[in-house]
Amino acid sequence: MPHTAPLSLSELPLDTPARIVEIRGGHHLTRRLLALGLRQGSALSVVQRRGQGLVLATGSGRIAMGFGVAEKLRVRLEPEVGTTDDGRD
Repeated sequence: MPHTAPLSLSELPLDTPARIVEIRGGHHLTRRLLALGLRQGSALSVVQRRGQGLVLATGSGRIAMGFGVAEKLRVRLEPEVGTTDDGRD
């Protein structure tokens, strides 16, 4: 799979594996996310959209997050399990 440009977490399609590549917020936001177990490099996916928020799956846990915070997180899509970089299964 070719490397894709980072997109905001709010744009991530449902059930698409991704990894956080950038947090566009200050120290306060970064510390709040760390307390939730989210940091640059964390793997996650969006499992539900609820009004102005998202529910994320990360590891074995679930985290609810508002749309404003999701806009500040940039993610990169992860390759699907069972595929190679040249597109073969």
